Amino acid sequence: MSGQIRFGVQLWLEEYGYSELKSVWRRVEELGFDSAWLYDHFYPMSNETSWSILEPWTVLPLLAEETSTIRLGILVTCNSYRHPPILAKIAATADIVSNGRLEFAIGAGWFKREYDAYGIPFPDARTRIEQLDEAVEIIKRIWVEEKVSFEGKHYRVRDLISYPKPIQKPHPPIWIGGSGSLLLKVTAKHADYANFVSCTPEEYREKLKILKKRCEEVGRNFDEIVKTWHGFMFIVEDEEELRRKAQRFKEESNIDLIKEMTLNHFLETTISGTPEQCVEKMKKLIDMGVSYFIPCFPYSRDLKSQEIFMEEIVPEIRKHKP
Repeated sequence: MSGQIRFGVQLWLEEYGYSELKSVWRRVEELGFDSAWLYDHFYPMSNETSWSILEPWTVLPLLAEETSTIRLGILVTCNSYRHPPILAKIAATADIVSNGRLEFAIGAGWFKREYDAYGIPFPDARTRIEQLDEAVEIIKRIWVEEKVSFEGKHYRVRDLISYPKPIQKPHPPIWIGGSGSLLLKVTAKHADYANFVSCTPEEYREKLKILKKRCEEVGRNFDEIVKTWHGFMFIVEDEEELRRKAQRFKEESNIDLIKEMTLNHFLETTISGTPEQCVEKMKKLIDMGVSYFIPCFPYSRDLKSQEIFMEEIVPEIRKHKP
């Protein structure tokens, strides 16, 4: 699974209206990306963008109709926002509509401001991770079993029958988003892809060590899980432009963790610089075991950075032999 290096792109729903989003989705397929992703938020990630945000699971099947080959998903679905058996039905529908192109990515949730605004309970991190563990177990079983009963600490279903099943067998690939130690045990149990978000190379290496330990604890082959890099990418001409764009992005962000980072630390969590510098940073991550990159490109609604990425950076990466 992890031999070939693959490339996705995440697009922020707040940056596009529906008609524009359809056009953008077609363009990223033309550029040759392996996958395209939305996010699962109802509040904007930047205070300089828009409050006009479409619901992602409603839009995703419609975007699938605009394309024919690119895989698609939501990076990542917040488990708290939809009851797991209902989410299983929604995702199965998306896999069918897309003719088996769904990547199912899910996480425990984190954006407390959004939870509070929508009146969704926001328990402590341990509880949210327990809920995620149960949810993924339920969703997988609904996708593959004829009738499902489950009695957990947080969720229960009784004699649940759900058809049609997803096209992909045994089920769509499961991505678990996040990198905390407790959450990595859920990743080890359930995930086909470990989606590490906005890590420095040193942090990424440490997370891999923890994941390997968690795999040993649950009897899972560490090498079966594809390791992914997801974060922000600034493609610039020089250091001055990079620091200016990154500082602006930090100041405009609604993500507290990013706002609180120093500029230097934030830049260490990104893949940024000239195309040549980005290639070198990506090669180092590949040598650590990363085989899938899903960047988000700030300030590139016109897809110029995405074009440079696919035309100048990806060909160089494909020459690299780890």
